[in-house]
Amino acid sequence: MFPQWLKKPATALNSALGFIVFLIFDFLDAILCVLFRYFDHLFEGRPGSCYCGRKEIELVRNVVGDEEDHQLSETLYRRKNVFREMGLVGFAKSCQNTSAGGVARWSDCGCHSCVSWLNDTHHNLHLVIMQPSSPAITEDCRVQAAENVIFLHGFLSSSSFWAETVFPNISEPVSRQYRLFAIDLLGFGLSPKPRDCLYTLKDHIEMIEKSVICPFQLTSFHLVAHSMGCLIAIALAAKHSQLVKSITLVAPPYFPSKDGDSLRVLHKLAERKLWPLTLFGSSFMSWYEHLGRCVCFVLCRNHRAWERIVKLFTWRRDLHFMTMDLTRHTHHSAWHTMHNVICGGAKLMECYLEVIGKAGVKVFVIHGDRDQVIPVECSNNIQMTVPEAQVNIIKNADHSSVLLGREKDFTLHLEHVWAASS
Repeated sequence: MFPQWLKKPATALNSALGFIVFLIFDFLDAILCVLFRYFDHLFEGRPGSCYCGRKEIELVRNVVGDEEDHQLSETLYRRKNVFREMGLVGFAKSCQNTSAGGVARWSDCGCHSCVSWLNDTHHNLHLVIMQPSSPAITEDCRVQAAENVIFLHGFLSSSSFWAETVFPNISEPVSRQYRLFAIDLLGFGLSPKPRDCLYTLKDHIEMIEKSVICPFQLTSFHLVAHSMGCLIAIALAAKHSQLVKSITLVAPPYFPSKDGDSLRVLHKLAERKLWPLTLFGSSFMSWYEHLGRCVCFVLCRNHRAWERIVKLFTWRRDLHFMTMDLTRHTHHSAWHTMHNVICGGAKLMECYLEVIGKAGVKVFVIHGDRDQVIPVECSNNIQMTVPEAQVNIIKNADHSSVLLGREKDFTLHLEHVWAASS
């Protein structure tokens, strides 16, 4: 603890140091913009596109329709960079994203697991399905139709977040009555990672409809989502409000309309600060497109080598699923999902929640009181928008331990939610 008289000088020093560090990052990101355009042209025959040029967003808007244009986040092209404003990258020719959707980028991993989705002609999402163990029989000896639950993971995660935690702890009676779908969202895990996609809320919802709701002919279902997945779940529930029985949101990043401007959301969730380290990491990857691509080039493209190194030093045969999930994406998919879903989707959430409330969908919210990624106020904001929502604040739990380490209690709570909603 600092003495009282040292707090102000320490704060000023930290602010000054942060200004210098992020100014250096601004410079490096501007330089990398030029370098990546050169290497993209060298390896792929055309310069890659980015959001550094002033005319870049206009080029993108010429490709997408009005509805999808509305879902593009301002944070993609209005992030301030001192050197970009000075015209340091002005001589780098702007180029619209004409990348082939089915070809891996040279800076992305091309291993079998990362591009296996290309072998699926339908390009559906990867699913982990837990079928009912045995059909439930009604009193008149008829087979009772199973209820459906769709699980959506958070940012830099996959279906394993649910398949490795909730699925093994489902009680035997519930396992007979429910069919569970854990989804790898578009751009993550083993799901498709197309280069010609902007990863908007609309893109994510359409893929869930195409991969789950339509082929399995779901006439009703429950939704369970964590973190970023909550925004997709809210949008999905609003579109199919007559089919959704309940929606359980775990650590939802919801900001009301007055705070729902995409740039404000970016500042709230990824403010450019050196401490805590989680916030520093978020700001680094969210503000700097090309520095983030460098990180993905080093870690994601070489994830198999890093996994072998971690196994060697930890003496573990199998790594934790969260460690594996951190690299199972491309920079393009993570970058656009971060901005178009988490930041850009904020302005749409209040309207969606009002639709859900009017439709009578039961809303349940779970949040850890020590969550440093998503502030607890986000869950309280949902209750203000949907007064009927039930908010459960878990003591001494953070963004991950709200589930991890208390899997049995969490699963039991879900079962009670489903039973009450059915």
